Amino acid sequence: MIKLFEQFGIPRSLLLGFLAVAIFMTGDGFELTFLSKYMVDQGFAASQASLLVTVYGLFAALGGWTAGVLAEMFGARRVMMFGACWWIGVHLIFLGLALPSGIYPFILGIYAVRGIGYPLFIYSFVVLMAQYIPPARLASATGFFWTCFSLGIGVFGAYLPSFIMPHFGEYKTFWFALPFSIVGTIMCFLCVPKNKIVKGEGLTAKEQLKELTDGATILVTNRKILICAIIRIINNLLLYGFPVIMPLYLCTSKYGGINIFRTEEWMRIWGFVFVVTLIFNTFWGWFMDRFGWVWPMRWFGCGVLAVGSVLFYYMPRWFGPNALMMIIASIVVGIGTCAFSCLPTIMTLEAPDKQGAALSAYNLAAGLTTFVGPGIATILLPVVGIEGICWTYAALYVVAFLLTLTLHPHQPGFDEKGHRIPGAKTIGDRLMEEAEQEITLVAAEQPSAGKTDAKASATVSAA
Repeated sequence: MIKLFEQFGIPRSLLLGFLAVAIFMTGDGFELTFLSKYMVDQGFAASQASLLVTVYGLFAALGGWTAGVLAEMFGARRVMMFGACWWIGVHLIFLGLALPSGIYPFILGIYAVRGIGYPLFIYSFVVLMAQYIPPARLASATGFFWTCFSLGIGVFGAYLPSFIMPHFGEYKTFWFALPFSIVGTIMCFLCVPKNKIVKGEGLTAKEQLKELTDGATILVTNRKILICAIIRIINNLLLYGFPVIMPLYLCTSKYGGINIFRTEEWMRIWGFVFVVTLIFNTFWGWFMDRFGWVWPMRWFGCGVLAVGSVLFYYMPRWFGPNALMMIIASIVVGIGTCAFSCLPTIMTLEAPDKQGAALSAYNLAAGLTTFVGPGIATILLPVVGIEGICWTYAALYVVAFLLTLTLHPHQPGFDEKGHRIPGAKTIGDRLMEEAEQEITLVAAEQPSAGKTDAKASATVSAA
């Protein structure tokens, strides 16, 4: 099994760290699919519910921006522990004080600052990946990272609450997030290795501040990094926008909703998006290393998600309360969402002397998508309704499609236009050769091991 993970570029020292990410994100994703409906049921407006998630995303973007550089300066495990403890502490205040108070500004403020925690935890781990995993295998390993992320926030984070909520109610279900986040934190402390390089040692406060701001200023000084960041923001619009609007659309009659599914049914339908990502996050990393980085992202990422954006709206209007057809829409969204795993690799290659800043820009963009997705819903819901929001998302994926035409990263075995060079070896070819060599070595060792065992048996028999 360990050999299998190593084929995807995952070193043994990081394996339990990936598992810690999956477990921690299970806790973080518990309320994602039903928080907006819960807030509306408590008497708040839909715009207030979506603003809650929007502001949360803004603070998550702040955490994502700082995570890469902080992890390089002070050590990834230390920053991961801080982010996890911050999340747990603020979550306790959110559940114990803010939600019971019914005071919207208090709820908004506490929930927002909780958003700083999880990006510090997971994106600091990306820095360790960049230090422990060779660039040739980073796309495949990144795909596996997002598989673990999806397993937590989307699969367990959606399915477990859907079975818990009917028995305990929505408010008590929020509390079930804590055991997962605590276990993920303990695993981080015990199992995640330290940085190979810590840049912060010996730096003055001014130099440390410059390292931090590089994660944002690189977006101005490096055009390719900016383009990749914009594509990254658009990438996950549906993952954070749909959980705000779709419970209202599918489970209520408010704001143009059609009220044809129960909340737990919607949660299971949405969870299927992440079930699909468990396969395709890893698949796209493997596929892109062998057949090119950019064109799959263009067609299977941007193109497929443009279709998925409107398919989710029209499927229930065409077929009614048909869960199977909604699952098909979920499969489309899941396949498209995963086809962006090459972006961190491209960004680090575009800034080889500022990889920490490039990863910070990537993390900032990943955080901003949790702000922009719900933000579009907050602004446009009273204006164009849920249908108009879905078409807006589709239009943005078309914009991302056009932006990919400007990217021409240098990928081994491919020319500047992303075409295979005849006879040239790709990363995938090299990985296959390594795998074949390992199989040959194992096969060569087995007969000799058999002879040794035979000699040992003969010796025992003689004795």
